[in-house]
Amino acid sequence: MKLKSIGNIKHIKGKTVFLRVDFNVPVENGKIKDETKILAALPTIRFLLRYRCRIILATHLGDPGGITVPKLSCKFLAKRLNFILGGNRVRFADEATGNRADRIIKTEKVGEIIFLENLRFDKGEEQNDKKFAKRLASLADIYINDAFSVCHRAHASVDAIRRYLPSYAGFLLEKEIFNLDKIKHPAKPLIIVMGGAKIKTKINLIKNLQDKAEKILIGGALANNFFKAMGMNIGKSLFDKESVAVAKKLLSNRKIVLPIDAVVERPNAGEAKLIDNISKNDIILDIGPQTIMLYAAIIKQAKTIVWNGPLGAFEQPHFRHGTVALGQLIAARSRGKTFGVVGGGETLEALKLTKMEAYVDWISTGGGAMLAYLGEEKMPGLN
Repeated sequence: MKLKSIGNIKHIKGKTVFLRVDFNVPVENGKIKDETKILAALPTIRFLLRYRCRIILATHLGDPGGITVPKLSCKFLAKRLNFILGGNRVRFADEATGNRADRIIKTEKVGEIIFLENLRFDKGEEQNDKKFAKRLASLADIYINDAFSVCHRAHASVDAIRRYLPSYAGFLLEKEIFNLDKIKHPAKPLIIVMGGAKIKTKINLIKNLQDKAEKILIGGALANNFFKAMGMNIGKSLFDKESVAVAKKLLSNRKIVLPIDAVVERPNAGEAKLIDNISKNDIILDIGPQTIMLYAAIIKQAKTIVWNGPLGAFEQPHFRHGTVALGQLIAARSRGKTFGVVGGGETLEALKLTKMEAYVDWISTGGGAMLAYLGEEKMPGLN
C-alpha cells in the first residue's frame, strides 16, 4: 500500500501539526510497564521538532466510554514524554477540545508540544463524530497519523478528521505498512504461529493467508476450540463457544497444525500429557515438549514467519516454556534466512521474556490492526 509520507510534505517548517499517536501503554500501579509505543513515535516527533513545527499531540488511553475517568488521564504520559525529550518541550491540556485547550494552544511556541487529554473522554471520538473531528482539525494546519494500532477503527481522530486537513502518514505508520506488506507478498515457505484465546479476530487472516502459508501452527486456548470442535476432551480448559463454531469450519484445512501434547495444571507445577489423555479435571495451560519439537522443526523451514498470540499461560512461570522456547526460535531465525514479524500486546510481553526482541525483524505496535490489515479488512485510518 502506498501512503502519503510525512517526508514528502512541502513547506512543513513552522506549521501546526495534529499528530495522532498511540500511547495506550500498559500501566500497573500508576507506572508504565512498557513504553515501546512511546519510543516508536519519537522519529516522527523529532522530525517535526527539527522543522520547528508546533505539535498538537493526541492519543487515547484505555476505554473510558466517552466520560472522564481520572485514572485514565494522559497527564502522566505527557510528563513521561517531556522527560524523554529532555524537558521543557511538552505542555498538557486537560481536555481535548474546549476553551481551556484553546487558551493553551494559542500560547504554544515554535518547537513546542501540546499534549491533549484522553480523546476517548469525549464520546464523539469513538462515534466518529464529524463535529468533534472538525473541532480537532481546527487546531492545526496538517494532520499526521502515526497510530497504526487504531487504523482499523472508524474514530474521529483517525478517520473523520482527514476530511478537514491535508493528511499524511508518520514514519512509524510507514514502517508498519512496509513490513506487513512483506507478509502479504512473502518469501516462501510462510509459517504462521497463532495463539491467544478467540479465533474471531484471526479468522480473516487465516482465510486471506491460507493459500500463501505452508503451515498455520495453533497454540494457547485457541487450540482448545479446535479440540472441542473435534469432540475431544479438554477437561476444564478455557474455550470460547463462538470460536468453537468457527473452528469446526476450519477443521478440513490441512495446513492447520494442532498440538499433540500439552502441559496441564498441577499444584505448584505442570504435567505434560498427550492430548488424547486429557482428563475431565485437567486444565491445559501450555503446549507440551513434543509439540515444541514439532513446531520448531516446521519453523526452521520458514522463509517468512508471523507470530500473534501466546501459546500458553506465559504469565505463570510453570506454563511459559512453550511460548518462550518458540519465541526464542522465531527471534533466532529472524534477521537471517527468515523474515520475522511479531504483533499483539500479550505476544510482545511474551517476546520480552526471551530477551531476544532485538533480533526480530519487525515488532508491530498493533495486534488487532495487524490482524485486520493482513486479513484485508477495512482500515478507515488508511483508506
